[in-house]
Amino acid sequence: MENKKYPIQKTEAEWRAELGDERYRILREKGTERPHTGEYNLHFEDGAYVCGACHTPLFKSDSKFESGCGWPSFDEAIDGAVEYVKDHTFGMVRTEILCSNCGSHLGHVFNDGPTKTGQRFCVNSLSVDFEN
Repeated sequence: MENKKYPIQKTEAEWRAELGDERYRILREKGTERPHTGEYNLHFEDGAYVCGACHTPLFKSDSKFESGCGWPSFDEAIDGAVEYVKDHTFGMVRTEILCSNCGSHLGHVFNDGPTKTGQRFCVNSLSVDFEN
């Protein structure tokens, strides 16, 4: 992870012990889960999606929609909950989204959403938990 200071600070060893191997790979090492495999891809209950590492509320359930991409998709984040970082990996130019409270990787945001915001926050299920 970058050396930026976030409100929640833990060593990578602490994060690994707390999150387990797969969640650590996605949240702290910027991994991606396989499409159409995540618990929250087709999940549409009322509540909020919170960071899987620090439990900060990130997305309200009314911003979730089915995009067909295979990952949970939202058309807006809760104000101030997400940090935006240019990502030039894999020969692409994308915008990575991170939890603004702990710096954990959530996924990416694209400007191809079908709703009025025009945004599609494409999030790994293992990057979030759901609370109702």
